[in-house]
Amino acid sequence: MRRVQGAAAARAFLAPATETLDRLGATAWAERAHAELRAAGVAPPAPTPTAVPLTWQERRVAEPAAGGLTNKEIGEQIRLSPRTVSAHLHRVFPELGVTTRASLRDALTRMDRHLTAS
Repeated sequence: MRRVQGAAAARAFLAPATETLDRLGATAWAERAHAELRAAGVAPPAPTPTAVPLTWQERRVAEPAAGGLTNKEIGEQIRLSPRTVSAHLHRVFPELGVTTRASLRDALTRMDRHLTAS
């Protein structure tokens, strides 16, 4: 479409297509759509994090952190050292695409909704 009808016409279809393909996990097609979107002169939207299943231990650490507990309080509650709690959170944050504990709470809620809808 970009080659035949021009970049402006293609943008209307490419942006939603990239989002959908990212969400579906169709990596090869998503990369192609991102490339076409860049060729149409638009920076593609940042891929939305998909519902990444956390390990049991990561989930066990992430939930109280999302609730506002400190690493020390979480460690005392589930019998881990605060450093181990920190290490788990250090892995969880990038997996969910978050940078704060408040956004961690929102990401866990979205992930739960996505998993129950599937």
